[in-house]
Amino acid sequence: MSMIQHLTAGNTRSVVKPVLLTLLSNFLNIVPLVLVLQAVNLLFKAQTERGGEMDVQGLWWVCGALLLYMIVVFWGERLSYRACFRGAYSVSAEGRARLAETLRKLPMGSLLRRDPGDLANMLMGDFTLIEHHISHSFPQLAGALVMPLLAFVGLAVLDWRMALAMFAALPIGLVILALTTRILRSLGHQHMAAKIHAGNRMQEYLLGIQVIKAYNLVGPRFTRLKDAFHDLMRESIRLEATLGPFVLLAIASIRAGLTVMILVGVHLLLGGTLDPLIFVTFLVIGSRIFDPLTAALVNYAELRYASLAGERILSLHDEPAMTGEAEPPESCEIQLRDVSFSYGNKQAIDNLSLVMKPGSLNALVGPSGGGKTTVLKLLARFYDPQAGNLYLGGQPLTGIDPERLMAKISMVFQDVYLFQDSIANNIAFGRRGATREDVIEAAKKACCHDFIIKLPEGYDTPVGEGGRTLSGGEKQRISIARAFIKNAPIVLLDEATSSLDPENERDIQKAIDTLVKGRTVVMVAHRLKTIQRADRIFVLDDGKLCEQGTHEELLKHKGLYAKLWDLQQQSQGWTLSKHLLAV
Repeated sequence: MSMIQHLTAGNTRSVVKPVLLTLLSNFLNIVPLVLVLQAVNLLFKAQTERGGEMDVQGLWWVCGALLLYMIVVFWGERLSYRACFRGAYSVSAEGRARLAETLRKLPMGSLLRRDPGDLANMLMGDFTLIEHHISHSFPQLAGALVMPLLAFVGLAVLDWRMALAMFAALPIGLVILALTTRILRSLGHQHMAAKIHAGNRMQEYLLGIQVIKAYNLVGPRFTRLKDAFHDLMRESIRLEATLGPFVLLAIASIRAGLTVMILVGVHLLLGGTLDPLIFVTFLVIGSRIFDPLTAALVNYAELRYASLAGERILSLHDEPAMTGEAEPPESCEIQLRDVSFSYGNKQAIDNLSLVMKPGSLNALVGPSGGGKTTVLKLLARFYDPQAGNLYLGGQPLTGIDPERLMAKISMVFQDVYLFQDSIANNIAFGRRGATREDVIEAAKKACCHDFIIKLPEGYDTPVGEGGRTLSGGEKQRISIARAFIKNAPIVLLDEATSSLDPENERDIQKAIDTLVKGRTVVMVAHRLKTIQRADRIFVLDDGKLCEQGTHEELLKHKGLYAKLWDLQQQSQGWTLSKHLLAV
C-alpha cells in the first residue's frame, strides 16, 4: 500500500478507476480466446462425433459474437484510455499546484536547505515520472497480477493438475522481483541524487555563462558540468545493469510455467487421463495469459523507481509549515526581544533587542554582515528566530497567521524579481482585484509611469523572465509601485537605491519618500545620507546592537556610526590619479 501511496504522491484514489477499467479491458480480451476455443470445439466435434459434418450455424454464431466483441472492446478500451491518461494528467497538474502551495507556506529555511535543481526536478521531473506510470505501468501491472489469479481459478475447474503446472513457477518469479526492492531503493536514490546534481550544475552553467565567458572558464578549467553528466551516466548504467538481469530472470521463471504445463500435459495425454480438447484449451490460454504479466514486469523496476519520486514529494509535504492563527493587531509597533538567529553555524543575530514605534522611520546600518538584512527577513517571517521573539503590537509574530501578517507588510528589496508577464500585471500582483487605474496611479507615485508609456506596448509590455528586458532602476521602481498598490501599513526596504546611477537614485528616493509617509518603515541603508531624517537609527555590528539614536545624536556619540559617516564623506572626494587614468 505504501508503494501506491508514494506512486500517486498521496492521491491513491486516482488509480482506482484506471485499475478497474483496465481489469474490465483485460476481461474483454479473454472473450476472443473463449470464442476461438468454441470454434476449435466445433471443429473437434465435427471430426469425432458428427462424421465430418460441420456445425455451420454454430460457426456463424461465433463470428457474430466476434463482431459484437469488436464493438464492446472499442467502448471498453476507450473508457480505459480516458480514465488512465486523463486521470494521470489530472494527478500531475493538481499535484504540482498542491506542491507549489506547500512551498509557499514553508519557511525560507526549509527551502534553502534544498538545491534549486532539486525543487525544479521535483515539480517537473518527478511528477512527469508519476504521470507516466499512473497512466501506463500501474494499471497494467494491477491487471496483469489479477488476471492470472482468475485464470488459475477458472482453469483449475477444467483440470487442477494442468493449472498447477502452468502457474508452478509464478511464485518464484515474484519472489525474485521482491528481493530486488532493497537494491532498487539504494541504486534509485543514488541515481536521483546524480540526476539532481547534474541539473544543478547545468543551471549553474547557464546562469553563470557570463562569468564563464569573461574568465575563459572552458574546457578542462570548467569540468564540474562534464563530471556531473558522467556521474549521471555511470549511475544510469549501474541501475540498468544491476536490475536488468533480475527482471529477466523473473520473467524467464514465470514463462517457464508454459514449458512445465506442456510436459505435464503430454505425460497426462499419453497416460490417457487428459482430454485432448482440454489440453488444446490450456495451450491456447497459456500462450496468451503470460504476455500482459511479462510486459508489466518489464516495467516493474521503473514503477518502483517512480515510487521513490512520489516518496520525495510526500516528504516535502510533511515539512512543518509556518504556524500561527491569530489576527494581526492594529498597532504596528515592532519589538525584538533577545533575538538570536544563525545560518547553519554562522551567527547572524546575537541577543538583539530593539523597539520601533508605529508610524516611525527606522534605519538599520552598519558594516556588511552585521545582520541588517536578516532582521528584515525575520520581520517578514521568512525565518523564525532560534531564540527570543519578535512582537507586532505586543503580539508574538509566531502566533500571527502568516497570510494575514503578509497582508500588513510591503517589501522592496535590492534584488527585484519580476514575473514573465506584462508590466501592468507585475504591478497588480501587489493587490488582488487591482484595476488598470489603480496600477497607473501606483506607477505615477513610484515615478515609473513616464518610462512605461514610452515602451512599445505601454503597460502591456512583457518584461521577460525575472524582468531581464528592463534596467535595474526600472525594475526597482516597478517593485516600489507594487508596494504602493498593496498599501500596507508596514514597509520593509533593503537598500533599494544601491548600485544605481544618480538619475535613477533620485527618482527612486523620491518614490520612497512618498511611500513611507504615515507608515512604519524599516530600511537597511549603506548610504547614510539617505537616512539622515530617520526617527531612529540602529547600528548593528556582528549581529549585535552597538548604537541607536537620531543622526545628530549618533554623530555626537563619536562611535561606529560617526566613523562610517566620516568615511563616506571622505570617499565622495576621491578621484583617480593621472597615472592610473593613463594606464
